[in-house]
Amino acid sequence: MLSAQELRLGYDDKVVVQQLSLDVEDAQVHCLIGPNGSGKSTLLRALAGLLKPQQGQVLLDGQSISRWKRRELAQRLAMLPQHPVAPDGLTVEQLVRYGRFPYQRLLGQPTEQDVKMVRWAIRVTGLSGFEVRPLSALSGGERQRAWIALSLAQQAATLILDEPTTFLDLGHQLEVLELLGELNRQQGLTVIMSLHDLNQAAQFGHRLVAMRAGRLEQAGAPAEVLTQALLADVFRVQARVAPDQLTGKPQFVPLSSLTGPLL
Repeated sequence: MLSAQELRLGYDDKVVVQQLSLDVEDAQVHCLIGPNGSGKSTLLRALAGLLKPQQGQVLLDGQSISRWKRRELAQRLAMLPQHPVAPDGLTVEQLVRYGRFPYQRLLGQPTEQDVKMVRWAIRVTGLSGFEVRPLSALSGGERQRAWIALSLAQQAATLILDEPTTFLDLGHQLEVLELLGELNRQQGLTVIMSLHDLNQAAQFGHRLVAMRAGRLEQAGAPAEVLTQALLADVFRVQARVAPDQLTGKPQFVPLSSLTGPLL
């Protein structure tokens, strides 16, 4: 299990996250929600071992993440940043092969297991037949699935994603979220991701983690977190919240801003 204990996170003298503790249960989908600047991306980087805490610690299976060897950590955790960048001309298969680096020796040739996992990751993300296609020739949703395939090729039990639906149209957003949900159900993949769309977070997440100004406001099941009171307090929005007739998950309809007109 991944957990954060009394974290204070920041860059140089700027504190972004403070006094935050959180347990991430295995084999569940955890969605971080909160206004811009609330510290979601910073927290995700710390959970992935990419940002050293100023105070507190992140534990993976009871051991400080700082004590894990980088290669071993990469075999347990995979992170997809908000704006991943690949070299020009890279194909889908070439990109996904990068996910096998934590298992390869220096200058070593790909093993049978490497080839098997690359093919599996491409297949389960619906990209069979796209292997030799350049990333630049893919749609936004296809490109995002290729990056997810890279992460899956790592065979990591936990996948951390920073706003994986950003800049995608609604159809491609749902395509990515449905893929992550299916991988969670079929493979037991633990997913931790930040989302701006609160209704999507409630629909696809087992647990919501609401943040504001670098602090944890509330964490729990969607029905516990996505309430009129939290929307007013954290997002400064007056809204109506009711269970969806098909899923039973809470869905909200914004009614008005509580900040008033900017005139």
